[in-house]
Amino acid sequence: MDNPMKIAFSEISTPATGVIAVGVTEDGTLGATAQALDEESGGALTRALGAGRFKGKQGTSTTLVAPHGLAVDAVILMGLGQPGKIDGRGLRGLGGSVVRKMNAAGAKTGAIAVDAVDGASVAPPAMAADIALGARLGSYSFDKYHTKKKDEDKKSLGELTVMLGEPAAAEDAFEANASLADGVFAARDLVSEPSNVKYPKTITEDIEALTEEGIEVELLDRDKMASLGMGSLLGVAQGSEHEPYLAVMRWKGAPEGADQQPVAFIGKGVTFDTGGISIKPSQGMEEMKYDMAGSAAVVGLMKCLAGRKARVNAIGMVGLVENMPDGKAQRPGDVVTSMSGQTIEVINTDAEGRLVLADVLWYAQATYKPRFMVDLATLTGAIIVSLGTYKAGLFSNDDELSERLIAAGKESGEELWRMPLGERYNKDINSAIADMKNVGKGREAGSVAGAVFLERFVNGVPWAHLDIAGMAWMKGSHDPTVPKGASGFGVRLLDQLVRAHYEA
Repeated sequence: MDNPMKIAFSEISTPATGVIAVGVTEDGTLGATAQALDEESGGALTRALGAGRFKGKQGTSTTLVAPHGLAVDAVILMGLGQPGKIDGRGLRGLGGSVVRKMNAAGAKTGAIAVDAVDGASVAPPAMAADIALGARLGSYSFDKYHTKKKDEDKKSLGELTVMLGEPAAAEDAFEANASLADGVFAARDLVSEPSNVKYPKTITEDIEALTEEGIEVELLDRDKMASLGMGSLLGVAQGSEHEPYLAVMRWKGAPEGADQQPVAFIGKGVTFDTGGISIKPSQGMEEMKYDMAGSAAVVGLMKCLAGRKARVNAIGMVGLVENMPDGKAQRPGDVVTSMSGQTIEVINTDAEGRLVLADVLWYAQATYKPRFMVDLATLTGAIIVSLGTYKAGLFSNDDELSERLIAAGKESGEELWRMPLGERYNKDINSAIADMKNVGKGREAGSVAGAVFLERFVNGVPWAHLDIAGMAWMKGSHDPTVPKGASGFGVRLLDQLVRAHYEA
C-alpha cells in the first residue's frame, strides 16, 4: 500500500480542524459527543436529523459542512443502527464508510468519536477497535504506477484519531486488528502488481522476507519437485520462461504441551494465465494477473498470524507457476503423472489451477499430516455464474470444517456458500485413457468438476476448497472496507477461523 493512513487513539475532545464523525442510533439518539457538538452549534445536528432522510440506520451517514459555531470543517453523522444489533461487522463497515467520506471531502485529518451506547452488547474499546480496522481496510489504495495523478484524485486522509473514554484499552484491542490489516494489504499488493513484476521468482522473494516475522520458509524448485514426482504442477509450468516454485511457510505459535498438529492453507499461484494452448480470448485477459489471488491470500494470512503471534501451528503452501503457450507448452490430450501416482488426461490446458493444487495438496497431507487443509483458488468462471461477486464457493468433505468456515465468513464479512460434491459428479471426470481428466461435462457444473478433481488428492484429510474467482478482484465494491481491484479475500475469513477454533 502507498502512504498508509496513520491511526491513533485518544481521549474525546473537539478537534480544531479537519472532520469529525459522531454516532447516531436508529431511534435518532445522539451520542454524548454528538450532543455536545449539537449544543455548541446551536442545534445544527438536531436540525439535520429532522430535515433529511438520514435517521441513524446502520451503514448510512450524512455530512454537515462547516457547521456554525464549530471549528471543524465538517461533521459526519454516522448511523449505528439499532443498539441491540450493533456488531463487529457493522462497525467495520462504518469505519470504512466514514474514511471514504473524509477522503471525498478532501480532509487531511479526521476523528471518530466512539461513545457508549445504551443497550449495546459491545463496549466502546471493542467498538473503537472494529471501527479502526474498517477504517484502515477502507483506506487502501494502490497508486504505485500513477505518475500524473491529480491531487484531487488522491486519497487525502493521512491521519485518523479514534476518540473514546478508554483509549489505551482500544489500542490494545486494535493490536491484533492491525496485524490483520497488514496481512490483507500484503495480499492486495501482490494481486495488484502486474505479472511482469510479480512472477514466481519475485513472489518467492516476498515470501522469504517473512522470515523476519518468525516464519520458516522453504522453497522447492523445479528439480526438487521433479524428484518428488510433481508432474501435474510441472506440466502447467513447462511453457513459461519463468521457473516454477512451491513455497512452504511454517508458523510455529502453539505453546508447549498444546496440540502440535498444524492447520494447513494452500493457495493457487498462477501468476499469469493465458490458458496455455487452450488460449483464452484476448478481451479481459489482462485480468489474469490475479489468477494468483489464492496464493496471495495464504501469504497475507501467514503474515497476519505471525504478526499477532497467533497461538497455533500453521502451514502455508503456494504453488507458483505461469501458464504460457510456447513451443514447450503442455498440449490438450497430454497425460501427466501427479505426485500421488494418479494419472491425468489434460483435456483443457486452461483448467490448470487444479493441476497445480493437486500436487501441493498431496505434498501437504503427506509431509505435514495436518488437522485439516483449506485451499483457495480463482479456479472457475462457473462459480461467478453461480454466486456472482457476493460469496465464494465452498466445497468440503467435512461438515464441521464447513460449518466453522461459514460462521467465520459471516463474522468477517467474507461470506461462503456451500456447494455439492458426490459420486455422480466424481464420475464425470473419469478418463478413458488415464485415472481422470481435468474437466467434467463441458459447461455443466464446471466449479463442481474442479472441486471433485481436487478431492482425489486430499487422501481423506478434512479439507475445504474455496473457489474465490468472483471475490478476488472487485470491479465495483459493495463493501466499504474493500476497494475496487484486489480485495485480499480470504485473509480475514481464515484468520477468524483460526481465532475462533484453533488457537491454544
